[in-house]
Amino acid sequence: MSVWDDLPGQEKTITALRRAVAEGNPAHAWLFTGPPGSGRSNAARAFAAALQCQLPDPAMRGCGECKACVTVLAGTHPDVALIATEKVNYQIEDVRELITKAQDRPSTAPWRVIIVEDADRMTERTTNVLLKSIEEPPPHTVWILCAPSPADVLVTIRSRCRSVSLAVPNRAAVAELLVRRDGLTAEQAEFAARVSQSHIGIARRLARDEEARRRRDRTVRLPLRIRSVSDAVMAAAELVELSTAEATASSTERSEAEATALRTALGLATDSPVPPQQRSQFKALEENAKRRARRSTHDALDRSLIDMTTFFRDVLVLQLRSGTDLVNDYLSDNLHAYANASRPEATVAKIDAIAQARVRIGANVAPLLAIEAMMLALRPTK
Repeated sequence: MSVWDDLPGQEKTITALRRAVAEGNPAHAWLFTGPPGSGRSNAARAFAAALQCQLPDPAMRGCGECKACVTVLAGTHPDVALIATEKVNYQIEDVRELITKAQDRPSTAPWRVIIVEDADRMTERTTNVLLKSIEEPPPHTVWILCAPSPADVLVTIRSRCRSVSLAVPNRAAVAELLVRRDGLTAEQAEFAARVSQSHIGIARRLARDEEARRRRDRTVRLPLRIRSVSDAVMAAAELVELSTAEATASSTERSEAEATALRTALGLATDSPVPPQQRSQFKALEENAKRRARRSTHDALDRSLIDMTTFFRDVLVLQLRSGTDLVNDYLSDNLHAYANASRPEATVAKIDAIAQARVRIGANVAPLLAIEAMMLALRPTK
């Protein structure tokens, strides 16, 4: 098993990265870009594992079986830091901590590798703090930044990084990976790969989680129920409720686990009161949980809006008779009826309305207000 096995459809990228590992002197800064589902974070971890791999032959590194490869992929290697923010944006203090870490010499491996997920969440001021370390890093440090596209990172940063561009793999490649790695049946894997639009992480979640499939199905069917203003308002409330429930469930579980771990570390019983001198630590946990819940809700809403976009994408495919496969082919009868009752230009306008709602939510507009405005625009036109 190789560290590259979880990167279906990325043969050219894998070849380039393996060449960089074999040369033994990789660039000091890398920018991995690709749309959601392209596997840019997986590629960054695989590259880090290959750099630290213990095989003597440089051309074969990235075996996936030595201690270095296993610990990098598990997130426990002492010389590989995987950084991801749970806030809306990275804070300056987060980046300063990274810069300090970059100065340390590796303890067990040839390189100290720092992977920064969602580098596009850095503000210009925060990115400028990172700039000098990217320009003049220690000789043993390799930075790997991940972002959706090069345009999402300041030009001063991307001009100092070696670029690696990934594309979303095709559906067959994702389905094959799910069968091979996760033991799914061919039918389960094909359905998950199709409705996730080849997003590996979402495909895996949909294939394994019946509740996630149910939420997605309810979301995709919402346009079929919108006929009036009251329908639109009710559908908006339901969509926000579905997304909030999904985000809250995962966030609450993690917050409780963190609070329990902190109590254990401080020697406090589950039901004992928190001493005054330790309340600040629990307060910090609560604040982090609130920020995490807010971002989780926004991310869940965004996923729901992408799922809803696939409904109108399929409608447009039918209206234009393009012959392209439907994402939601199990709703074929409903999609044909909807397509026959409207015009392509109206469908495009609805897709634009969903895109506008995503932009508004990203700009911190109250989610319910943004979704209500969108749902009103999704009403059938006369």
